[in-house]
Amino acid sequence: MAPQDKNTPPPLPEPLRVAVADSHTHLDMQQSTVEEALAKAASVGVTTVVQVGCDLAGSRWAADTAAAYDSVHATVALHPNEAPRIVLGDPEGASRQGPREAGGDGALDAALAEIDKLAALPQVRGVGETGLDYFRTGPEGMAAQERSFRAHIEIAKRHGKALVIHDREAHEDVLRILREEGAPERTVFHCYSGDAEMAEICAAAGYYMSFAGNVTFKNAQPLRDALAVAPPELVLVETDAPFLTPAPYRGRANAPYLIPVTLRAMAEVKGMTEDALATAVAANTARAFGL
Repeated sequence: MAPQDKNTPPPLPEPLRVAVADSHTHLDMQQSTVEEALAKAASVGVTTVVQVGCDLAGSRWAADTAAAYDSVHATVALHPNEAPRIVLGDPEGASRQGPREAGGDGALDAALAEIDKLAALPQVRGVGETGLDYFRTGPEGMAAQERSFRAHIEIAKRHGKALVIHDREAHEDVLRILREEGAPERTVFHCYSGDAEMAEICAAAGYYMSFAGNVTFKNAQPLRDALAVAPPELVLVETDAPFLTPAPYRGRANAPYLIPVTLRAMAEVKGMTEDALATAVAANTARAFGL
């Protein structure tokens, strides 16, 4: 692929015949306006999106955007990598807020209190993305991540909202904490990254598994194996846009309108027709997020 292609948006895929939702997207990180993104998505049968918060500013934005657009629903949270930044500081300014001083546990508690308030809003359908990320945060950040994750589980249960999990290289600890705290009634593993064995554990617990564009990547056979054993009634589809653009557009910016590309690849893995999988996914997303 020529370098200039990286900046060219992938073409519109053939529309789905059965409308579905993008169960996890970041409209605030995409190039287009919200209106453009929603119109483009709707034109190919992606009629609903779940806009996910990762920090206080992003969670406020998600709640405001969901209040303004009928087809947008919000989730609110401090991302697992955000919690250590609040507690320990972020001198490098790795996040969108730029450099920050260490705030300690008090600052984390104050941020969690604000997430709690946002989680009570009717347009906020979930608490997430929260969880554990051992890829970006070293051992020094684990305590803050775990404290934040446990608090988010409690908030989700108290408000009766779905829990949206970010689990990166932390499968065992995520599953353990869910067991220890007692998972909310509706729990979604966003951008599912476990193997088939973990998919069976999630299925037994009734956890939803949401698959993103990386299920189409050449080296992602373990993900496809997991999708193959995931029960159709627990499967969701997402973009995580602007990230994880499905093949053959990997490396270009992702957006909700590319959901059909991923869904068709998933249907092939599951040996289901596109319409059957879309019907299941639509019902699952509505059930998971109380839409």
